[in-house]
Amino acid sequence: MARVIVIGCGGVATVGISKCCQVPEVFTDLCIASRTKEKCDALAAKLAPTTKTRITTTKVDAGNLDEMIALLQSYKPDMVLHLGLPYHNLVIMEACVRCKVNYLDTAAYEPEDVNDPEFRKYYDKRCQEKGFYAYFDYPFQWAYRKKFEEAGVTAVLGCGFDPGVTQAYVAYAKKHYFDTIDTLDILDCNGGDHGYKFATNFNPEINLREVSSPAAYWEDHKWHRVEAMTVKKEYNFDGVGEKDMYLLHHEEIESLGLNYPEIKRIRFFMTFGQSYLEHMRCLEDVGMLSTKAINYHGMEIVPIQFLKALLPDPATLGARTKGKTNIGCIFTGKKDGKEVHYYIYNVCDHQESYREVGSQAISYTTGTPAMCGAMMVLTGKWNKPGVYNVEEFDPDPFIDAMNRHGLPIRENFNPVLVD
Repeated sequence: MARVIVIGCGGVATVGISKCCQVPEVFTDLCIASRTKEKCDALAAKLAPTTKTRITTTKVDAGNLDEMIALLQSYKPDMVLHLGLPYHNLVIMEACVRCKVNYLDTAAYEPEDVNDPEFRKYYDKRCQEKGFYAYFDYPFQWAYRKKFEEAGVTAVLGCGFDPGVTQAYVAYAKKHYFDTIDTLDILDCNGGDHGYKFATNFNPEINLREVSSPAAYWEDHKWHRVEAMTVKKEYNFDGVGEKDMYLLHHEEIESLGLNYPEIKRIRFFMTFGQSYLEHMRCLEDVGMLSTKAINYHGMEIVPIQFLKALLPDPATLGARTKGKTNIGCIFTGKKDGKEVHYYIYNVCDHQESYREVGSQAISYTTGTPAMCGAMMVLTGKWNKPGVYNVEEFDPDPFIDAMNRHGLPIRENFNPVLVD
């Protein structure tokens, strides 16, 4: 039915590719493209005996526009499934527009070099105007709306779990249970244990930038900023137990605040253990989270990139990670004039994820929604020209696909609210 290029061959991409191969009637042809072709070849060899999907591999620098255009022109895909680093979102989107190819990614664009003068000019202006200080946001990609409309192709932004599924949960809740939503709390709990004193469950550069940035939440149609890791709550998560969680800035707040202006307050919380926070604070204090290059014995070294090389590769954590994740949304609002409280979430087991696709649940909960989102576009359920966030589409077929492909919803109509 469809030819798809998958950019990337890390933990999330491995899950996404494996899941595509489970639906060969949709993903008939798949090209795995990465800077490291050997990894692509090894994954293709592993999956080929288990699927009817025809798999090829190639080497590509996704940050090089000419290489991306050449790849799209030669393979002629119906869609690009970008499961690599968000640094390359804009280059890949530009290539897709020029070649009239559908596009999907799992996280908002952010620059690799946050000290680039042009980006700092934009960043400082945005911080002053909007009031949040994370390096990632959507306007760079939203600027492509007209181009994708004119090209007649679809771009789906942030179709992992959070962002992604959490936004589908909002659309689903509004469609089925609410006339108006008053408050939304997005809760991301990882109850897994990989046994290391310190490691990140996805790309260390992205992960550590995200959690060390000043936090922000949306209330009364404006951003409110607080220092990183200063707002702490406790919550008892189904399947995991009681955990400490902290207020963070997260990209889906930005699009949800725009697309659901009725919501008076939107917050995002993520769980962290004390050991993780202590290590992170120490690394930040000594400059290891810096993105600014330093000269070391005549060599230019970016501290956070050097740290990434020292830490365990997140793609290798699957075999040793035990426990579960719990990610979902808690709503308050009204239906037919009555107060409604509602909690929709998913519980995913690390070991079950590893047994199925060889990756831990963090990668599973990102790669699986990406496959389901791509399937929505390719089967025509989400196929409309332009650039969209997940909450702008019909949530029902997507939720149904998630239920069938490993991430079923759970619902609670009397949840404990976050104070």
